[in-house]
Amino acid sequence: MKSSENKVVLALIGAGGRGSSVIQSLVHCAEGVEVKYVCDVDDTRGGSVIQDLAKIQGYEPKRARDMQETFADKEVDAVVIATPEHWHALATIRACKAGKDVYVEKNVCLSSEEGRKMIEATTQNKRIVQCGTQNRSGDYSFSARDYIAEGKLGKIVTVKAYCMLPGTRQWTLKEDRPAPEGLDWNGWLGPAEMVPYNVSRHKGWYDWWAYSGGIAMSGDASHVIDLARMALGDPGLPQNVFCAGGRVIFKDAREVPDNQTVVFDMGDYAISLESSQYGDYMYKTPQEVRFSDKFPEWRNNSTRIEIYGTDGVMFLGRHGGGWQVFGGRKFDVIAEGTGYFPDEKHHRNFIDCIRTRKEPNAPVKQGVLSATMINLANLSYRSGKSLLGIDPVTGAITGNEEAARLDVRSYRKGFEL
Repeated sequence: MKSSENKVVLALIGAGGRGSSVIQSLVHCAEGVEVKYVCDVDDTRGGSVIQDLAKIQGYEPKRARDMQETFADKEVDAVVIATPEHWHALATIRACKAGKDVYVEKNVCLSSEEGRKMIEATTQNKRIVQCGTQNRSGDYSFSARDYIAEGKLGKIVTVKAYCMLPGTRQWTLKEDRPAPEGLDWNGWLGPAEMVPYNVSRHKGWYDWWAYSGGIAMSGDASHVIDLARMALGDPGLPQNVFCAGGRVIFKDAREVPDNQTVVFDMGDYAISLESSQYGDYMYKTPQEVRFSDKFPEWRNNSTRIEIYGTDGVMFLGRHGGGWQVFGGRKFDVIAEGTGYFPDEKHHRNFIDCIRTRKEPNAPVKQGVLSATMINLANLSYRSGKSLLGIDPVTGAITGNEEAARLDVRSYRKGFEL
């Protein structure tokens, strides 16, 4: 297939809405990029993206069910992993061992062991792994980091991060049924426990600890925490973590809470995180801000970060929100940097790094550290809303045996890490 050494051949693994969007952006953002496979365990998914890619590149990508088919093809340079979260680590490790570069969506891992083994696989096999935390390619992220690093905000005293999504809906656990025709349920479950098919698991996987860390926390707050860490110069893991919350809006059978308040003890300062799913008075940065030089209305921006220093406070918005620093008795704007939605730049950076072998903007180490903070918060909640200590050298959980036990995930035979 490759007509030149500069061509990059991709495969998509997980043909849902996000995966389809990423793969099309990767084809558009750079010359010489083609997609050979669209892989999904569900035959009802992927048809539209196959047709769209066919119009772009002049031929249809092959449909595949088993990701191993894409790993075995020597013409494939890199894969995009946009499966449910419980597959992210295993698929990344397998791809690296097969000699493929990887673009993996967040949250990149669900346990400490998964994170360690992803880093090992990336390093040992000399692979490029770009995490889907696209704020790390935004100009506003770099300028906010530089402003803080230059000491212009003064000494950092506290950080407040928010991921307050619009309200959730009531939920009823459906009955177990035979898997629908065209779905490889065994392949969908992968490393997770074998259970009967249930549409509440299949379509609502964000509500189960077996497959996710929660749509608000793992699916969305992971972006906020990652951007906060980048702006602060990428600190390591916290010394202590505490998370409170629960199912506040609907007292239903979902495992994952809809309201969580987290405190990360970073040593000299703390990072707090509010993650929730209620109300319509908080909303994400709108499109007219993401693609312009405007700023959000910070008071009800649901995914903002507030970084308080001794000389001012920075309001930082992800996904193109930009940043503004306020200070003085009149709370004047004393500095600012506009934002622009960074998806395309992030995807172009991945293609560039495949060709140059330079480290990408969102390397696996930082993706794992940000994911680990989210995972630690969930472990605090799941272990009875109790305090976790973190060993500064090994990153191991201390003083909480239940949380340490929950951090060890099990993997079915044939799907081991």
